[in-house]
Amino acid sequence: MGVIRVSDTNLGARSGRGSEYADLSRLVRGAGLLHRRPGHYALRMGLVLGCLGVAGVVLVRLGQSWWQTVVAAFLAVIFAQAGFIGHDAGHRQIFRSRTANDVVGLLFGNLLIGLSYGWWVDKHNRHHAHPNTEGHDPDIVVAPLSFTPGQAEARRGLGAVFVRHQATLFFPLLLLEGPHLHAASVKAVLGRGRLKHRPIEASLLALHIVGYLTAVFLLLNRPQAIVFILVNQGLFGLYLGCSFAPNHKGMPILSEAGALDYLRRQVLTSRNVRGGWLIDVLLGGLNYQIEHHLFPSMPRPNLRRAQPLIRQFCIAHGVPYHETTLTRSWAQALQHLRTVGKRPTQPGTDRH
Repeated sequence: MGVIRVSDTNLGARSGRGSEYADLSRLVRGAGLLHRRPGHYALRMGLVLGCLGVAGVVLVRLGQSWWQTVVAAFLAVIFAQAGFIGHDAGHRQIFRSRTANDVVGLLFGNLLIGLSYGWWVDKHNRHHAHPNTEGHDPDIVVAPLSFTPGQAEARRGLGAVFVRHQATLFFPLLLLEGPHLHAASVKAVLGRGRLKHRPIEASLLALHIVGYLTAVFLLLNRPQAIVFILVNQGLFGLYLGCSFAPNHKGMPILSEAGALDYLRRQVLTSRNVRGGWLIDVLLGGLNYQIEHHLFPSMPRPNLRRAQPLIRQFCIAHGVPYHETTLTRSWAQALQHLRTVGKRPTQPGTDRH
């Protein structure tokens, strides 16, 4: 799809239609789609904790065996599923109480998978406020990748070489996303930035790191332990990256957030992924990205029910509603990276 800039000159004339979102919101609330689903989340959290318990038992029983790499891969999937629960807690989808959601987020984020819940919520809220908006969305400022021609043209040396091949290197790069998230979390809890529960976050994060490393190096010999960590963290990052990449990558990039009303800003920059219950589980509900961005506090199990209503509303009001298959969404994201990577090398070359 390439880089598409949405500005006052093309869609800005629609920016005064804020009442449309109010109409949609009334429809959604009237259908009961914002009602919390604590029973659903209790079952989901129980399944994740149960799978972690099973993995722990197998880890102990197998002992020093190279079959532990299978356990490492299984744990990567469970860690990602725990991350999805932390995501929902951060959006207050589970409980109405902020405190109750924070407790779940801290336990499933900091303690279970070693990611700072507070740091992630702050970053993710900025993304939701200005999705795919230059200068505002932290998710399109991810070195060494370039998501706009301006970012690509600013790269020098090895950075410029990387950008030219970033589409090819994108999925291999995701293998490093796990360590990157852990490092960012440690930096956040040790830094001076805003972090509401810093002592608690630091303590839970330390418990995770110490417990994880102790268990792995106590039960396995050193080569097996190192391979276990590499497989586990590599697949964890790859899984998360493959789940988040379809959401916005390759969708329009906004040069001015004020050019569009809330409804269009959220819908035009988001992409849904078609599929059945398996896709819902694998992507943690993020496959309903349009519905999620329009109503971030909507519980995950309600997103599927909301989709027909919201899609019909968008079509009726002339708002492009984009959905595709999982593989096609990845292809569109890679095509975007490929297009941006082909930055001009000679004066006078056309810039898009």
